[in-house]
Amino acid sequence: MATGKRTIGMGMDYSPSSKASARWAIDNLLKAGDRIILVHVIPKGADASHKELWKSTGSPLIPLPEFMEMNVQARYGLVPDKEILEILQAASKAKQVEVLAKIYWGDAREKLCEAVDDLKVNSFVLGCRGLGPLKRALLGSVSNYVVNNATCPVTVVRGPTASSA
Repeated sequence: MATGKRTIGMGMDYSPSSKASARWAIDNLLKAGDRIILVHVIPKGADASHKELWKSTGSPLIPLPEFMEMNVQARYGLVPDKEILEILQAASKAKQVEVLAKIYWGDAREKLCEAVDDLKVNSFVLGCRGLGPLKRALLGSVSNYVVNNATCPVTVVRGPTASSA
């Protein structure tokens, strides 16, 4: 079988769990030549009036150096996390991987699964908040939905836990 460049999707909302999943993917999954696509989903209620062009298909793919410009993220309504972007930039150089970002608007569960198909990812990594059974039943679990509906292997990484339980 020919070895080709893998595309790894990564759900990113800059929460502690999504940052933990990015670190996990860098340490355990990435190989030289891979491509990472950070997938951001902005909720339906957010102002997306100036993004009408990409409402149904998501934004164009944005290379990491361009995405790291804070005004680019602000244009899309994202609040960037400089630390995780610098970690991804360092991994990009060290492991010779291409890092891109794509933004969708809508329900995170549906849009993450849509991204898997649209971007033709080989695997998808995302964090989970660690909701208890009751909260998960009431609020729904994005990670559980993606695991059960995505058309590729999905790795869920639990975020950091509180120091005392």
